[in-house]
Amino acid sequence: MNENNLLFHEYFSDWIKVYKQGAVRPVTYKKYLLTLQRLTELAPSLTFSELDKRKYQILINEYAKTHEKETTMNFHHQLKGVILDAIDEGLLKTDPTRKVVIKGKENDNKKPKFLNQSEIRLLCSTLNLHDKINWDWFILLLAKTGMRFAEALALTPNDFDFENQKVKITKTWKYRKIDGDFGGFGETKNYFSKRTIQLDPLLNDQLKELIKDIANDQPIFISTRIFNSTVNGRLKTLCKKANIPVISLHALRHTHASILLFAGVSIASVAKRLGHANITTTQETYLHIIKELEDKDNEKVVNYLTSLTAGGNLLTA
Repeated sequence: MNENNLLFHEYFSDWIKVYKQGAVRPVTYKKYLLTLQRLTELAPSLTFSELDKRKYQILINEYAKTHEKETTMNFHHQLKGVILDAIDEGLLKTDPTRKVVIKGKENDNKKPKFLNQSEIRLLCSTLNLHDKINWDWFILLLAKTGMRFAEALALTPNDFDFENQKVKITKTWKYRKIDGDFGGFGETKNYFSKRTIQLDPLLNDQLKELIKDIANDQPIFISTRIFNSTVNGRLKTLCKKANIPVISLHALRHTHASILLFAGVSIASVAKRLGHANITTTQETYLHIIKELEDKDNEKVVNYLTSLTAGGNLLTA
């Protein structure tokens, strides 16, 4: 086929077979297939020769009409990955996704995406932290590390380096039934999800004591089949007890990233801690926070520069 007439959705279909099939978890691959389905429906005749910033924005706008903003962002992320590879192959000369505006339906009943610093402190103060592992310890671990749910479920004593206050993420736990297979260890979301996370000294010492009698290769939090709804239910109870907005377990990950950014931790460090494939994902996910911090930085810059000449003559060389 002439490259000028190469359909966008056909290239996407081939791309996910080559780069994603067998390389990502089945549940992740299914998300790519859903994106392919929507792309084919929304742009059945869109070719690479026609793909420019305006056409791409129209495509995202059409998707956003029936999806919330976060879902639209995920759709954009998957398309962007394909487009960047197409640029590398010479199919496109410029990036049509640059400065795209992400829209989406509003959902008044949607849970908050993250807690602020005072709210997460209130949540932690309500945790029932016994001398035995329970779901409250699990919730604390998510809040303090930013791990994904399946990553934390898969932790064993072998994954901890208590001497250096670190924990390694190398696997996940198959808690959902996918293609008839659930239970047992699975692959991480992607290569970059395999990472080492620094623990704070208090949590490090607490976990060291808690898991000392658990076999080295035994999952710390798994004794029977686990349902996401069970732990989310416990978190909901704790949020109500603390009189704070009810959030989801995944929102603890967003909370972790948000408070680190507000504390002045670099975007690159936060991206690495979360296991993001690249810093762009972190920037786009937490754009609202980064913009707020940028406004504060601009105010600091202006105040500092003003102070250089306030009450006196201009500086001279």
